[in-house]
Amino acid sequence: MATLPVYRWRLAPDGFATRRQLRARGLRPGGQDVAAQLERPRRRRGPLVAYLYRVELAKPVRPMTPARWAALAKANTARRWCPSCRRDAGYVMPLSLGTCVPCDSRSTSPRSA
Repeated sequence: MATLPVYRWRLAPDGFATRRQLRARGLRPGGQDVAAQLERPRRRRGPLVAYLYRVELAKPVRPMTPARWAALAKANTARRWCPSCRRDAGYVMPLSLGTCVPCDSRSTSPRSA
């Protein structure tokens, strides 16, 4: 089993890119294995690691089809509906609350002493 080449932060050679860098160029890894990794040292914990892919083996990002756009719109609409009051909140509800803000403030009203 071969080990990956490890480069220090910001010192990777040309021809390698992270997933985010590939996406910014309109590319995706396309099933290729990780080619190398970056390590950024930290003082009290283990190093931060970023995986690198070869740019020449990357493939173009698949275009959004009308069906995928519809599915995305449906998922975003579902995130706006409050499960407690069953209304459209008008915004995407925070995952920390799980309900719309008015429903959460009703359930966490200050207690009388």
